[in-house]
Amino acid sequence: MSINIANTLYDTVHLLTKNKISSPQIDVAILLCHVLKKPSSYLYTWSDKLLSDEEVNEFSMLIARRVKGEPVAYIIGHRDFWSLQLNVEPNTLIPRPDTERLVELALERLPQRMGHVLDLGTGTGAIALSIAKERLDMHVIGVDIRPEVVLLAARNQRKNAITNAEFLQSNWFDALPERTFTMIVSNPPYVDSEDLHLSQGDVRFEPRTALVAGDHGLANIRHICKHTPYYLQDGGWLLIEHGHNQSHAVKIFFASAGFRNVQTVQDYGGQDRVTLGCFSI
Repeated sequence: MSINIANTLYDTVHLLTKNKISSPQIDVAILLCHVLKKPSSYLYTWSDKLLSDEEVNEFSMLIARRVKGEPVAYIIGHRDFWSLQLNVEPNTLIPRPDTERLVELALERLPQRMGHVLDLGTGTGAIALSIAKERLDMHVIGVDIRPEVVLLAARNQRKNAITNAEFLQSNWFDALPERTFTMIVSNPPYVDSEDLHLSQGDVRFEPRTALVAGDHGLANIRHICKHTPYYLQDGGWLLIEHGHNQSHAVKIFFASAGFRNVQTVQDYGGQDRVTLGCFSI
């Protein structure tokens, strides 16, 4: 028997709620729009429209994956970030809204002249491409240690028609000898391997290599702070995203490396999220 959009939404939201899936209304709407290839407004403008058997079957398969906890972004293969649509794959971290705060802070501090920006651990290229899109006078380089991730970031660059960015395979700074930058940004892995959240929700499906770091999640941040002064131009800024309970340690790393005007900025949820500092030679 055929079922219309309105009843499909109602029944499926109930199913996801029953299975303790967070944001069931949003997830159901995104997945149904993906199947129908229509914007969200279509679901309510044409709520009486009957779904075809093929649409019902495809939607049911996607919902079965979501019931098991698989993130929506992996199911549909993309995620919106800033003003971009980015392809995502199970070997990359899914870009999060909190990271847009880092982009905002970076744009506020970039000088009004041509320059070079480095994004360490670029993943999908979310941060690098967002900055590059807003500042066409900046050349942005994103690096990641995993070659398959570098290829994904490059595909996202082409998808969003951004020409002032490039992506390289590199273990942090290793592939960048004697290069200096106007600004360095990073959202590195910073989760403690013992963090209970690693076994909960969408995070269960994301690659541990993009999430976990040694030394209670601080090893990568310590490394970046220590080595950034060799790659940052005089007066340049370093901005790092981190966990809500790591700001005290991170500010110590910044200060120990010689950064000035060090401060931690909260995300829009009121959690400490980004620490930044200026380096003067």
